[in-house]
Amino acid sequence: MSAYDAVIVGGGIIGGSIALELSRRNLRVLLLDRQRPGEEASWAAAGMLSPAPENPDSIPLVPLARASLALYPQFITAVEELAECKVGYRRNGTIEILFAANAERELSTLVALHHGLGLPTEPLRLEDAWQMEPALSREARATALLPDEGSVDNRALTAAVLGAAKKQSVEICAGIAVGSLLREAGRCVGVVAGSQTFRAGEVVIAAGTCTGEIAGLRPYAPTRPVRGQMVALQSSEVSLRRVLRSGRGYIVPRDDARPQKLVAGSTLENAGFEKGITAGGLAGILNAVTEMVPSLAGAAIVETWSGLRPDTPDHLPVLGPTDLKGLTIATGHYRNGILLAPITAKLICEWLTERRTSLPLEPFSPMRFQTAKGQTAN
Repeated sequence: MSAYDAVIVGGGIIGGSIALELSRRNLRVLLLDRQRPGEEASWAAAGMLSPAPENPDSIPLVPLARASLALYPQFITAVEELAECKVGYRRNGTIEILFAANAERELSTLVALHHGLGLPTEPLRLEDAWQMEPALSREARATALLPDEGSVDNRALTAAVLGAAKKQSVEICAGIAVGSLLREAGRCVGVVAGSQTFRAGEVVIAAGTCTGEIAGLRPYAPTRPVRGQMVALQSSEVSLRRVLRSGRGYIVPRDDARPQKLVAGSTLENAGFEKGITAGGLAGILNAVTEMVPSLAGAAIVETWSGLRPDTPDHLPVLGPTDLKGLTIATGHYRNGILLAPITAKLICEWLTERRTSLPLEPFSPMRFQTAKGQTAN
């Protein structure tokens, strides 16, 4: 007999949200994390909530991202009520800023692409953009408004999700490094961490960049870390209401206080598991910041940090069941873990309890890497 209905490996926003969703269906859930839950990629993020594709590789993710953004209001309400705290959810939209000489052509292409993907993006006259955000650079050549986008305080949200899960009787254990799966009769029936064994009817791996360190999981989820450096600024002169984004970086207002806290980023670096802050990384971020908002040149730097995003070979998440009964994967969310938490929790919970999902998971299946390897071999 299993001690738990489900054991979840990984205590970030993805694992925590799945645990919370399962517990709300009265399942007995155990969540394990190799360190303190919520202190890896979820802690290091900026908290932008944008379903817009960053590049052609991320276009297949848009339907999933749109669905998750639509879930966010009810997700936030449920988490805040259970955790009895606010998580800094803001839905004031995003302004995309273009600086190139051919900015008008870029804007037309951007709007057409977004409309084709069902994203309500509209050209924004520069005069209107400056009225909406007076600190915006006068060097901007074109702007677009993405009205449905927003942001959340990712650290507050992750802590609230874990707190809400605990209130729902999820058992959360820190400092448990899972090394392998427990298999019996061709089925996954739990996990093994050192001398400890945790049995469960279902196992969900949401371990981010550490997924590949669990024996036997790399064929399903060949994740790798991509470092992102970040900086937090504080300014008494600038007050932003919306996320600002350009091709070089972004600025996320964290609050409406004076002085206002602003989070900016980010780098994309293949540095292995090495966390660190570099002069070049910070310079790139700060140059992008002052290009968008020149008056932030006088802002105070109040924090710098870096995080490791869980990337995959095709830059898409790994979601769904494997060919090993009892084993489900939910990892590889790359730059979109905060955004995709509600829909990931919903779909994984649907699969575990109903053996069906309301959105197709085939594009994100853990089996796609083995299929690709087989096609390459042939």
